[in-house]
Amino acid sequence: MKNFAPLLKKISKLRILVIGDVMLDHYIWGDATRISPEAPVPVVDIAKDSWTAGGAANVALNIASLGAKCTVAGFFTDDEAGRKLAAILQQHAITPLPTPGNGSTIVKTRVLVQHQQLCRLDRESAPTAYQFSIKQAEALLRKAIGEADAVILSDYAKGILTDELVAKVTKLARAAGKFIALDPKPKRRLKFRGLDLITPNRRESYELAGIEPEPHTPYPAQEICRRIHRAHATRNLVITLGEDGMLLSSGGKITRTIPTAAREVFDVSGAGDTALASLVLALAAGAKLEEAAHFSNAAAGVVVGKLGTATVTPEELLAYVAHQS
Repeated sequence: MKNFAPLLKKISKLRILVIGDVMLDHYIWGDATRISPEAPVPVVDIAKDSWTAGGAANVALNIASLGAKCTVAGFFTDDEAGRKLAAILQQHAITPLPTPGNGSTIVKTRVLVQHQQLCRLDRESAPTAYQFSIKQAEALLRKAIGEADAVILSDYAKGILTDELVAKVTKLARAAGKFIALDPKPKRRLKFRGLDLITPNRRESYELAGIEPEPHTPYPAQEICRRIHRAHATRNLVITLGEDGMLLSSGGKITRTIPTAAREVFDVSGAGDTALASLVLALAAGAKLEEAAHFSNAAAGVVVGKLGTATVTPEELLAYVAHQS
């Protein structure tokens, strides 16, 4: 596997702007050895709580962890969760760009028993609470886009990314000559066209292509790439296929499939954020798509070997690659 040290050095000089649904990830760690007498459910004896940045904020965390500077634009407010999130961003030298809105800070709480997820509890407002006007968006984002080397739109279908906002950010990024990428959530059917990169997973790629998956049939890679390119004219398409690796496509045609680098998978939480962040960093640093995919694959391979939403450092990545070689 390639030596990524020169690429990591270039990455350390970049600044990336992330726009999307930021949230706080809350973990409750404990054990369950008995069933409640009130209902047939386990009783969890809580050992500890932990918090980290989630959603688009986890994309930002991965960017900072790999050595680049990052600004993140998303909604969070001055509630307890918002203050925790702001402190985490500050700890990692991430510049927050809070957006207007009237909802509560989004929180995902995962209950883990003996390192297995028992359930997830979500706190969030209606999507309209996180939307803001295009006039506000332009005033807030124009300077940040101009200062960035690349822009990432991270959609978790919570409401901040609308058709109008995506169109405005794309226009501003194009006018400033900036690389722009999107991690889509097709169930929201956002309109976008002419981006440099999109990174759906297998299920999302079916939705983007308008194809209903059929059980026990091979993945229709060529047709999916052709349809997505026809609909969205994206320069590069990288489909993350889990244990089957990554599918690379340019101009609607498949260019390569990269096998997965992961040896052991403990938790896939946030692995898509890591793949997106590392792909964009590598491409913004001048890497070709295939090299960027290998870099991203290795970064995701480190993260899925950890429990919970996680990030990867340059040292961990280099050690992982050396062990794989």
